Amino acid sequence: MPKNKIQFQKGLSLPKFLNSYGTEKQCEKVLYTMRWPQGLVCPDCGGAHHYELKTRKLYQCSACKRQISLISGTIFEATKLQLTTWFLAIYLITQSKDGISSLNLARTLGVSANAALRMKQKLQHVMKLCDDSQALSKFVQIDDAYLGGKRKGGKRGRGAEGKTPFVAAIMTNDKGHPISMRFSVVAGFHKNDISNWAKKHLCPGTSVVSDGLNCFPAVKDAGCDHHAIIKGGGTTSMEYSEFKWVDTMIGNVKNSIHGSYHAISEKHVPRYLAEFCFRFNRRFELGKMIKQLAQAAVNTLPMPQRLLKQAEDWW
Repeated sequence: MPKNKIQFQKGLSLPKFLNSYGTEKQCEKVLYTMRWPQGLVCPDCGGAHHYELKTRKLYQCSACKRQISLISGTIFEATKLQLTTWFLAIYLITQSKDGISSLNLARTLGVSANAALRMKQKLQHVMKLCDDSQALSKFVQIDDAYLGGKRKGGKRGRGAEGKTPFVAAIMTNDKGHPISMRFSVVAGFHKNDISNWAKKHLCPGTSVVSDGLNCFPAVKDAGCDHHAIIKGGGTTSMEYSEFKWVDTMIGNVKNSIHGSYHAISEKHVPRYLAEFCFRFNRRFELGKMIKQLAQAAVNTLPMPQRLLKQAEDWW
């Protein structure tokens, strides 16, 4: 049986990564090019000439002396960590198939557990914004899923205490191969919830297939076609080819979360789901994922600690 070319691709090795991002100067040059691809222009006087200060990551306009920070206005704003630490975190998060916990990230980077958690959540925030801006299209399999809750005792299934409901959606191409996925936390599985989700995450004209849950026809409010298949219960419900990929990815993500993390705060579940989606959606070229996340981070507004501690928006 031939090897899966995507699963067994080389990606970017650690030595090659360090060769490109191993020094602070290299990382600063990468960020500079990402932020100002046409060159830095002074926002005050429009001057195109500047020089770099030696003591701080600042550029000063030669004409009006306006100082411009390399990281201000980005997700890196106000960080006390070196850019090499940030880029290594980006490398570890993007190249890990099952994710890396903040505690493991802290030990690997040599930073405090709190600093690692802030870094991880900020990068997860970037990932979520990046994917949420791209709606799914073509053919989409959707299903209801839950994360968390009591593992022993208590109510099981829908409505169980402590469970976080989320919509699992997989976009496939004409040949039925999975292209991208979107796992989105919702308030519940009601028609209004699914209607709002579909309007944001599905393109009009998308062909959607779901089980018989009565909330899913609400995707029609977003101009999508809908086809329901009654799966029934038990192990036979996993044998429908129409739901092969959505069932597979729900299982993979849950297993990865249980294996990599001891606990996830319920209010931050959207960020963790977004992390898995970001990696899956860019799995075809692992090496490019580092630049893609770094570019998205440069284009993302700062996320101060007071906002970072709040729950991520569901939609």
